[in-house]
Amino acid sequence: MKLTYFGHSCFLLEVAGARLVLDPYLSENPHGIVDPATVPCDYILCSHAHEDHICDAVALSRQHGATIVAAYELAEHFAAQGAATLDLMPGGGITLPWGRLDLTPAVHSSALELPGGENRAMGVPSGFVVRAEGRAVYHAGDTALFGDMRLIGRHGLDLALLPIGDRYTMGPEDAIEALHLLRPRLAVPMHYNTTDKIRADPQAFAAAAARVGHTVKVMAPRESIAL
Repeated sequence: MKLTYFGHSCFLLEVAGARLVLDPYLSENPHGIVDPATVPCDYILCSHAHEDHICDAVALSRQHGATIVAAYELAEHFAAQGAATLDLMPGGGITLPWGRLDLTPAVHSSALELPGGENRAMGVPSGFVVRAEGRAVYHAGDTALFGDMRLIGRHGLDLALLPIGDRYTMGPEDAIEALHLLRPRLAVPMHYNTTDKIRADPQAFAAAAARVGHTVKVMAPRESIAL
């Protein structure tokens, strides 16, 4: 299993012959613009409808023949644009040829940001747990801390991808509380330093987590790690 970080909340997870892009924010990503054509994928996982999490979903689907996975209403929005989709809802999941994918709750919102300032509700926000090759990876999406993270981690997690940027999601202190509930073998911070509103020090977060027994890896954009 290989994980590549593109900045913000966007990752490429390569597992059991499948390539999964999580929260596709490539062509407009301030951490480094990436051409979606250069990121071949089989599945695109979208945690919610905000532009910084779905920006390149349709482009990736069209260019690579990939299936977009999202909560029902968001999946229907993509299907109306001709994309291949797989719709789920939190608490549900599906077993695919390469492994298991479960949709988890998240405490946030999910709306399309339309021209003119209109926001159109698009179902519920979510996170994902990917299980394959004997590994389990949790992408929290945009979320506040919530107690049922204990249930998400109950079967064991090898990796948790957690927002730390504060203001719109958990900040570093709540992210450490999330680690207490999830108990992953490794955590990677995300959703920080993309704008001035979500400034955070990932190294300080990693150090604080280490002091209470958690291992955190701060990834640079374009960096890859093996799990």
